[in-house]
Amino acid sequence: MSPSRGALLTGAAVTAAAAVALTVVVWPEDSDDARRGGAAASPARATPTPSPTRSYPLSSAPRTIPAVREHEAARGPGWQPGRSSTVVIADGSDALADEGKLLAKELKIRYRGEVAARAGDVELALGTAGKGDPESYTLRTRDRRVTISGPGQAGVFYGTRTLKQALRTGGVVPEGEIRDRPDRPQRGLNLDIARKYYTAGWIEDRLRDMADLKLNQLGLHFSDDQAFRVESQSHPEVVSAEHLTRAEVRRIVALATSLHIQIVPEIDSPGHLGAVLRAHPDLQLRNVQGVASTGSLDISKPGAAKIIDELIDEYTELFGGSYFHLGADEYRALTVQNPSASYPQLLRAAQQKYGAQAGIEDLAEGWLNDRAAVVRGDDRTPKAWNDGFFRDGVVEADKGIEVEYWTGKEIGAREPQEYLSEGRRLVNLNDEYLYYVLGEPNQFVYPTGKRIYEQWTPLVLRGTQPVNSRYSGQILGGRFAVWGDLPNAQTAEQVAQGIRMPLRAVSQKLWDPRTPELSWAQFQDLAQEIDRAG
Repeated sequence: MSPSRGALLTGAAVTAAAAVALTVVVWPEDSDDARRGGAAASPARATPTPSPTRSYPLSSAPRTIPAVREHEAARGPGWQPGRSSTVVIADGSDALADEGKLLAKELKIRYRGEVAARAGDVELALGTAGKGDPESYTLRTRDRRVTISGPGQAGVFYGTRTLKQALRTGGVVPEGEIRDRPDRPQRGLNLDIARKYYTAGWIEDRLRDMADLKLNQLGLHFSDDQAFRVESQSHPEVVSAEHLTRAEVRRIVALATSLHIQIVPEIDSPGHLGAVLRAHPDLQLRNVQGVASTGSLDISKPGAAKIIDELIDEYTELFGGSYFHLGADEYRALTVQNPSASYPQLLRAAQQKYGAQAGIEDLAEGWLNDRAAVVRGDDRTPKAWNDGFFRDGVVEADKGIEVEYWTGKEIGAREPQEYLSEGRRLVNLNDEYLYYVLGEPNQFVYPTGKRIYEQWTPLVLRGTQPVNSRYSGQILGGRFAVWGDLPNAQTAEQVAQGIRMPLRAVSQKLWDPRTPELSWAQFQDLAQEIDRAG
């Protein structure tokens, strides 16, 4: 029994006693009705006083991860599912049928569809589309009924996650009104399935966990030097033995969509393409001595663009969604001491395409822009890692490509402020806090939820220092990233356990970057309570 419910019962007992005392009637001793013990319309009868309304303490905000941003307290019993409780959707809100059915299943109560709500019910309602943040919601608990409303389906869905967690942690959805919204539009997990294979079932488990945390993006890095992990119809020769089938991908995407999570597929190029190049050695980048550059595509060759564009087209169709990640990081041709001397064919191609002043960086930047154009042709927003954007060149990276900022350790590293001052939009994957690299190579250490919770915010893009808050509107959110550099260092189950608390901390700080009210120890206890109840 929680302290609040104990207080309610004690208050109820006192109130009931008071009610009895207030309704005692004094009858005249010689009244016939008094002798009979019956009622009489006698002028000597005292007028009964109505029983007073039951008194409740002011409610408190529900205990959830992430915490709700606003809660207006009220007096009342709150809501909990009873035998006659059902989930219904408001008139004109039939688009919420899937959310309603899922909630009913989770609460083990009946779903009644688009009908009027009764006492004891949960009602889901769509407001006017376009009026407010589509991920915002209002949850109102009053008269033993809950109404969850919002301008978009995602917001209403997040309201159901709040209701679910409130029941787990308090046994009741507290009386009053919650008004809630995320601070950042992109919030999620990035998963390297190229270097370490994860089953479809394991990925689906992560999606369900993410949904309860109100995370909305799963980045899938499925192509790298080690393997290519998704079945291909356009180029089956590049696919590794252990991979996700197209049917499994469709199943993953369907689940993600139902949970309001977008999959962000990534085919990294022109580097990190070892698996593709094993099937196409003629496209391998080689230096002037004929030595192959690991994982690097020779982008001076016409066939290079053709194969990558065919794969992009195939996977934009398969994964759907709004985004496609183009990689663009760690191209080996730009990491040698003298790129032009080592790879003269790339220099010639750059000058032929962009003029005599162009260099290999311009050829790589032009490659990124060309792939971004393919992605836009498929109605997607392109993303690329920050070390694929170069300064002071003949060719400038398209401003519409979202910068996924992960490091300041690359050759010619640029501060985050440079990208921001150019007007670019960034997503935070700061490798200081958000990189879970299996085996901890290259001085990486497994990030802790405590450090994220206490020190990191979306403004902390590089190292430990935040950028100026005037750039806040250009920082779209962040993702916690799992990389499989040493894939056998942990089992899939160990990875799931290792990222559990960091992911909860990221969820909290992307939903509300302000200093949390709970201490880290309290936050850990809350996470354990929610997970145990689930």
